[in-house]
Amino acid sequence: MYNELYVYNIKKDTWTKVDIPGPPPRRCAHQTVVVPQGGGQLWVFGGEFASPDGEQFYHYKDLWVLHLATKTWEQVRSAGGPSGRSGHRMVAWKRQLILFGGFHESTRDYIYYNDVHSFNLDTFVWSKLSPSGTGPTPRSGCQMSITPQGSIVIYGGYSKQRVKKDVDRGTQHSDMFLLKPEDGGEGKWTWTRISPSGVKPTPRSGFSVAMTPNHQVLLFGGVCDKEEEESLEGMFFNDLYFYDAARNRWFLGQLKGPKSEKRKRRRARAEDHEGARELERGAASAPEPLEVVKEVVAEDGTVVTIKQVLTAPGSAGCPPPEEEDGAVEAGPRVEPCPRSSAMLAIKHGLLYVYGGMFEAGDRQVTLNDLYCLDFHKMEEWKVLVEMDAGKPEWGGAAELAT
Repeated sequence: MYNELYVYNIKKDTWTKVDIPGPPPRRCAHQTVVVPQGGGQLWVFGGEFASPDGEQFYHYKDLWVLHLATKTWEQVRSAGGPSGRSGHRMVAWKRQLILFGGFHESTRDYIYYNDVHSFNLDTFVWSKLSPSGTGPTPRSGCQMSITPQGSIVIYGGYSKQRVKKDVDRGTQHSDMFLLKPEDGGEGKWTWTRISPSGVKPTPRSGFSVAMTPNHQVLLFGGVCDKEEEESLEGMFFNDLYFYDAARNRWFLGQLKGPKSEKRKRRRARAEDHEGARELERGAASAPEPLEVVKEVVAEDGTVVTIKQVLTAPGSAGCPPPEEEDGAVEAGPRVEPCPRSSAMLAIKHGLLYVYGGMFEAGDRQVTLNDLYCLDFHKMEEWKVLVEMDAGKPEWGGAAELAT
């Protein structure tokens, strides 16, 4: 577990470790939110700690703030806050932090939550909200995001329940809800179940969410657990989906593919006609996917083989380019490997994806690679930092829905 703080400089393409005295204790599966108050603040709530030997494990319920202007940590003590938990979600809504869901696990039992809490950034007071209507069932690892209309969207997530002694059954949720403030009612909210149209994400949890420049919600990756009585296998994703709250519609994010040498129609006419026909036949045929195999060696000597199928540009359902602006596309498409719990950030119209984790057999591999995608072009992923294959981090058998 770590409690380190790093800053990535976009212009210099460099990571820098920032050492600030008195940070929060080491943890994972917490939530952080950045707000503009006080020159910029980073708020941190909850999460979990597990010692390497497995002897210590507990959930946090503490609240911390990093003052970005002065680079100082402060623990904010306020009664009446949420209980200790992991896998919850938290967003900034006006001058409040709104927190939903999560789970708590002990050696004897576990519990999933669907409660809603508000923290006032002016008074530093916690309040438990009691929205009217039927809301989501208890869950963790879901989507929680603000719509341009001022409501809060909850989508998907994961929960499990005991079906008989020592046997649990997991559920991948794919329902969607709107948490809306009531007009004229201070602190009063209403739950509404919604059914968006369009191409919806497949059931999953542990995906990552960010807000695009045109106020759409971006969803990336995640995992869908396939559970048997004695085994658990996760299917990981690296796809992109966009949710448009104004139209209540999902869209599948598709890349156009990189363009190399542009060939105008007038130039094609001057070429050999037979060569032009060959080019057309080649563009019409479906490109073969390329399987890339990487081997990651752990410090204990264990070798994990990572297989990733890279599709050639244009094979993800995008229409071929018009002849006038046609392009010869070369090489397979580079993209982040499937993963859950990655970190997303959008700056200057660019999407940044850092790290995450995936499973390889009974091992969990933690990634440290960094990718970038230009929303204006939607052509191709760019690798800013390659995965360090020599020193992977290994996780234990922790729940994936955090």
